[in-house]
Amino acid sequence: MKKVAVIGGGAAGFFAALSVRKHHSQAEIVLFEKSNKVLAKVKVSGGGRCNVTNASFSPSKLSKCYPRGGKQLKKTFDQFQAKDTIQWFEEHGVPLHTEADSRMFPETNDSQTILDCLTNAAADACIEVRMQTAVRKFELADYGWLINREPFDFVIVASGGSPKAEGFEWLRSIGHQIVQPVPSLFTFNLPDDTITDLMGVVVPNAIARIQGTKLSEQGPILITHWGMSGPGILKLSAWGARELANRGYVFTAQINWIGEPSESNAKLILNESLPKIRKRKMGNACPFNLPRKFWVYLLCRAGCNPNQTWMNLGKKERNRLFNTLLNDEHEVRGKTTFKDEFVTCGGIDLSDVNFYTMESRVTPRLFFAGEVLDVDGITGGFNFQAAWSTGFVAGRLNST
Repeated sequence: MKKVAVIGGGAAGFFAALSVRKHHSQAEIVLFEKSNKVLAKVKVSGGGRCNVTNASFSPSKLSKCYPRGGKQLKKTFDQFQAKDTIQWFEEHGVPLHTEADSRMFPETNDSQTILDCLTNAAADACIEVRMQTAVRKFELADYGWLINREPFDFVIVASGGSPKAEGFEWLRSIGHQIVQPVPSLFTFNLPDDTITDLMGVVVPNAIARIQGTKLSEQGPILITHWGMSGPGILKLSAWGARELANRGYVFTAQINWIGEPSESNAKLILNESLPKIRKRKMGNACPFNLPRKFWVYLLCRAGCNPNQTWMNLGKKERNRLFNTLLNDEHEVRGKTTFKDEFVTCGGIDLSDVNFYTMESRVTPRLFFAGEVLDVDGITGGFNFQAAWSTGFVAGRLNST
């Protein structure tokens, strides 16, 4: 009878343990969790609703949503992808629903539903969960592995990311290469920027760029009391994680607030609206899809009087307005972790892992799943999908 250790009580760890049970019905399975609670990220994800996955059903398209590891993950998604995740949860009594932006949540809109589903499934599968049990000794033996001096035939490491390389030292010590971890999902801090007076405002469709790079992402931007957040910023932070870390999180964010790729498009929108609004005050007549409070802020920033009528707008003022709408610059000086959903890039070097099986190329009978790998996705359910997929494939224990 196989004896399997799973290290880590997060999404990837639970799914890996459940996959072991599915594929090896007689196995003895022990899940180690060093803290006093499991599935902590599941609990806080999606504002407490748990963004389980994304309604992206092509492995090729799905893999393009990962700044690091997408090419390798496609091999895993070919075996278990978003459709399989939906089916798995439905079979376990948890139907999901899809929102307009393709994010998928449990129909209850409560992350506790997902947490209960996984813990109950583990209990039903007779998986032994050892809480507050850190792995203090991890050794390769002739017949398998010793964890805290206890023998196991196979080990699945799903211990999550770490903000520092030291958190991976135990894996480096057995021969694995570690890619330096840096934060991947974070918001932009704008100290002393007056835009923070508009905290709570959401601009629905902006294009955010990092000046001096080719980094650019489109999506909603949320103004916060410390700077900028929202999907547009979070996606940009993921794709630019290493570049922005190298810059010490000091850079200029260039924002196109109306999401139109060219000035000619923006001028066309205005010209089509002018006959209806030319006699109205500019502050009361926004031809673009912007919140009124934010529109007035942009007018003032461009040096336009919100109380003047559109027909009195001069050429120089008009040019300044378009420059502000399309190329607004804000100085970023630091970052803030996105809520409690700490995500890193970095971890086990992808060349050390066979993504068809998730087995280590360095050491046999050792598998990896989840964020312990140098894999991370943009916001929208992609990081959880990577956890479900890698956990499922690792749990097959297809060892060479």
